[in-house]
Amino acid sequence: MLGSGNGRLSSNRESEDKVQSTKYKEPSTKFRALNYFSYFSEIEDTFIRRRGKHLWLSPIDWALMESWKERGVPLHVALRGIEHAFDSYEAKKYKRSVKTLLYCEEEVEAQYAEWLESRVGSHDEAQEAKDADRESPFPRQAVLEHLGLALDRLNLQCEKTGKEELGEALSRAAKLLSEIKDDYESTAQPDARKLEESLTGIERLLNDALRSSMSTEQSTEVGKEIKQQLRPYRAHMEKAVYQQTFDNLLLKRLREQHGVPRLSLFYL
Repeated sequence: MLGSGNGRLSSNRESEDKVQSTKYKEPSTKFRALNYFSYFSEIEDTFIRRRGKHLWLSPIDWALMESWKERGVPLHVALRGIEHAFDSYEAKKYKRSVKTLLYCEEEVEAQYAEWLESRVGSHDEAQEAKDADRESPFPRQAVLEHLGLALDRLNLQCEKTGKEELGEALSRAAKLLSEIKDDYESTAQPDARKLEESLTGIERLLNDALRSSMSTEQSTEVGKEIKQQLRPYRAHMEKAVYQQTFDNLLLKRLREQHGVPRLSLFYL
């Protein structure tokens, strides 16, 4: 995998030089304010969470993360690459076990290359982006307002929650969302699809934390209530559809209970 990314790596470095040479002033996004440990721990956590079981990262994996950080790969871009790599992996019919972060390297490099290109758009490209924004179902200003409201709610719940694990997840989600919001506001060519992919990754983080926050008693009680609610429809639902509906209703209750907002652009 290291070898397969060499051509893209070279191209990315050329794009990095363009970012540095252009008159455009790169914004001071929040990822630069994240401490050294957070950058690595967020990547490690996302990789382990998507892999489905704990695995100690190798020295080569840590060196890969170090290279991303030294080159200025934004944290949210690296996480989006990892999420996308696993989405593609899960869509495969026949799978081999993912044992290393190197599996995600090519996708992270691809996401970073596209991010760099979005920072150095020409005048014509920038004008085209403005025209497209006016016709988009997700205008930039509306998106920014949506992200701002969600960020305010996350920060509020960080202060209110008394559960340590959930509070930590809310804080992490707020930091990531703040970085993403700043980046989307300053980019020359905003991409709503990529933004939605990043927001989906944060929602996965929050969903896992919400499930973990339930006590055994609460899980049993809420589960019974949801099963009762779905009983009239169960005979007409396939098993996978029933389980997905059950999970969606469970998460909906937990989000309402803890005041956790929906981040997806479809909730604009």
